[in-house]
Amino acid sequence: MKIIHCADIHLDSGLSSNFDKEKARERKAELLRTFIRMTEYAAENGIEAVLIAGDLFDRDAVSATSRNTVIGAIESTPQITYYYLRGNHDRKDVFGSLAEVPANLRFFDTSWTSYRLSDRTVLYGLEFDDRNASCAADTLVTDPSDINIVMLHGQEVPAASDRTEVINIKAFKNRNIDYMALGHVHSFKNEELDGRGRYCYPGCLEGRGFDESGEHGFVVLDIDEATGHVISSFVSIATRRFLNVTVDITDLSETSQIIRAVSDEISRTGATSDDCVRVVLTGTTDIEAEKDEALINKTFEGKYCLFRLYDESIYAIDYDSFESDRSLKGEFIRLIKNDPTVPEEKKAAAIRYGIRALLGEKLEQ
Repeated sequence: MKIIHCADIHLDSGLSSNFDKEKARERKAELLRTFIRMTEYAAENGIEAVLIAGDLFDRDAVSATSRNTVIGAIESTPQITYYYLRGNHDRKDVFGSLAEVPANLRFFDTSWTSYRLSDRTVLYGLEFDDRNASCAADTLVTDPSDINIVMLHGQEVPAASDRTEVINIKAFKNRNIDYMALGHVHSFKNEELDGRGRYCYPGCLEGRGFDESGEHGFVVLDIDEATGHVISSFVSIATRRFLNVTVDITDLSETSQIIRAVSDEISRTGATSDDCVRVVLTGTTDIEAEKDEALINKTFEGKYCLFRLYDESIYAIDYDSFESDRSLKGEFIRLIKNDPTVPEEKKAAAIRYGIRALLGEKLEQ
């Protein structure tokens, strides 16, 4: 049998940190459309079950459009059963207002719930709360003769900024598990659990920011019930990618050279006009180098869905070369160098702006 494992779809995300109001609205619609495309893929490829390992929605206030669209997609594929395990972002009663829940939608609870998907394949799921996370593995009972899939939503290691429950992966070793379908981590990860099984985070269906860069999609499980083999493969489905591009501009002295370097590095990623691109300039340049960030931005911003430029390069100053320079520029550089009121980390920038002013350039605020 074939199964889809997805997670962290985060419908109704705000998306305001990267997009203006109009683009955020479009991006929200794209996230919803990607969920629909996944269900269409399932129908066209003989998928019998879809496992949603938490965070289908992003917030308690679920829009009627998102809820109705999800229900419509589920009801339009009645040959597929959807197993929805709620995550830390999901409201517990998001479908509670429905007069009738779709016949092909299943839920889980804070105690282990199991569903037999076929003669040999069994799905186990548990929604974490403050009481059950620490003992989850100890309370799981499986049959070693079955093909056992375990679905959970949580993080592998605790994080100071994230209070989501931790999944003790080691505790689930040697418990007859063939595949752990996990959610919460927004990037793809598939690793060995023990000699029998693997655990997997499929990542989110769509990246929502530059901290969720790269390919995104879902995992397809192809289960051979005769042999008990479970083969997993990643399917990329995202409408857009978020790409982080680092460009070393060391020794580049003109904006035109920097633009060419940026263009070359972006090209290496295979970026298209659908993608969101974040460029970080690094390296060391001379204080007299000509670098127009506004022109760089203008060159690329219309080529991609979203373009962001960050300059983390530093300016190099050979102070010794100005020791005997009696020009106004040399006097200014020595003045800043020896001024104790100017922090060391800001002296290069101060000198650069001063030289540009001496040359009569217009300085932007």
